[in-house]
Amino acid sequence: MQFTEILGFGSYLLAQAEETGVLTYLQTKFVAGGGFMWPILACLVLGLGFSFERFWTLSRASMNTKKFIVEVKEALTEGGVQKAMEVCENSRGSIASVFHAGLLRADEGIEAAEKAIMAYGAIEMGFLERGLIWISTFITVAPMLGFTGTVQGMIEAFDAIAEAAQISPGVVASGIAVALLTTLFGLVVAIILQLFYNYFVNRIDRLVGDMEESSIELIDALYEMNKK
Repeated sequence: MQFTEILGFGSYLLAQAEETGVLTYLQTKFVAGGGFMWPILACLVLGLGFSFERFWTLSRASMNTKKFIVEVKEALTEGGVQKAMEVCENSRGSIASVFHAGLLRADEGIEAAEKAIMAYGAIEMGFLERGLIWISTFITVAPMLGFTGTVQGMIEAFDAIAEAAQISPGVVASGIAVALLTTLFGLVVAIILQLFYNYFVNRIDRLVGDMEESSIELIDALYEMNKK
């Protein structure tokens, strides 16, 4: 799914929510939640921003690993290291970048190529994980802001009881309901971002696994080429 398709789907959901009255309901509850709803909304917006950026980056980093390895091996057999480097330069993805780094040092020996692959692999892994710390932060902060807003709302509810000099069910129920809205929204934001976070971690683990496996195959191919 491309980034433009994601935006289009998001616009479609907003339009459907507005037609069914869900958007109006959420706006009413948002206003009733008080001032703490704004930082919770900021956590959602920023978290989704980082999530869309990671989705786009990881989509560009992915590739058909098996097909790429076959192409590199064929290039090594037909034209040597230079031909294999051209294949890497014309391919998009983290594995292609790692292969290119290793092939640049191939003339210095297998050990030098292996060290280059390991070093550049670590750099690529850091690039893939960039931004996840912010998503994790918003996952933690959103419910904490919600709990803080609930505590503040409970204090205001008890102040209202003290002013009324009586424990009226109406006063208590409305005050507590408003107080709990921030917790609800904070938890919903955390759940949404947690789903994105888990997806990205799983995607990165698979990319790193493919990178390590394919790097071993490249080293073996270089070894066989030098042996011949």
